[in-house]
Amino acid sequence: MKKNDGPEFLRFFGPIVIALKEKGGSGTSAEITDRAIELLDISEEEQKIELPSGGTRVRNQVQFARAYLKEANVIGDSQRGVWTLTDIGLNIDPSKYDFRSLYKKAVKSFSDKNKQKKCDKKNITTLGDDEKLTCRNVLLQKLKSLSPDGFERLCQRLLRESGFDQVKVTGRSGDGGIDGIGILQVNPFVSFNVLFQCKKYSGSVTASQVRDFRGAMSGRADKGILITTGSFTVSSKSEARRDGVPPIELVDGEDLVKLFEDLELGLIPRKVYDIDEAFFEQYE
Repeated sequence: MKKNDGPEFLRFFGPIVIALKEKGGSGTSAEITDRAIELLDISEEEQKIELPSGGTRVRNQVQFARAYLKEANVIGDSQRGVWTLTDIGLNIDPSKYDFRSLYKKAVKSFSDKNKQKKCDKKNITTLGDDEKLTCRNVLLQKLKSLSPDGFERLCQRLLRESGFDQVKVTGRSGDGGIDGIGILQVNPFVSFNVLFQCKKYSGSVTASQVRDFRGAMSGRADKGILITTGSFTVSSKSEARRDGVPPIELVDGEDLVKLFEDLELGLIPRKVYDIDEAFFEQYE
């Protein structure tokens, strides 16, 4: 795409709509992101490119594309991480649609809303949403700033809080990248030995790294967990789910943040209120 044709993230508009149509009109953020990347045949090398602010450039572009499609009413509000096509989106033919024109309309809509926010003094003053988003970013940066040893011990704590028993951090050099082991007790009769590996960085874990981890697991555990503060490439996710080999669960930075929130681990919960401006008007 030429520079003056629009931002690079515009390339994801069509693939996102196609991916959602393939899923019957809705799909999780991870499903649609991965499928959009597959449709554009983006290489693992490009998927690994990091941003100075953290995260990868490709997945950041997908999120920008989603925001503009939502502003153009092609995608509805996300509920529990699920993206859904609106009636407008369902009627779009991605092979013929002028997404550049749609992008320009979304830009104008964003601009009009920003002007309205400055002028409308009667809007309810909302507290907490931006703070929550900022807290998630700060938490992820905090995890990335830990020492490798500290991050391994924190993952040990996280697994214990999530129901694992006898969780040990090994961290031995020459151990094939295995950072620890634990036991997942499903019920009194069934349990699994689980090996885990912790990767503390911003980039993407590749398929070859998943294969290396599985090789180190061979004959030692029923299941593996690969935890990273970064993300996973599309092919690494396919490799983790490949038939005929021990399964590997993948936990990326976004999943980590959700786990910490659900467990209220390392976080102090606060009650947040909205100010009802109309209520106070009667007393002015």
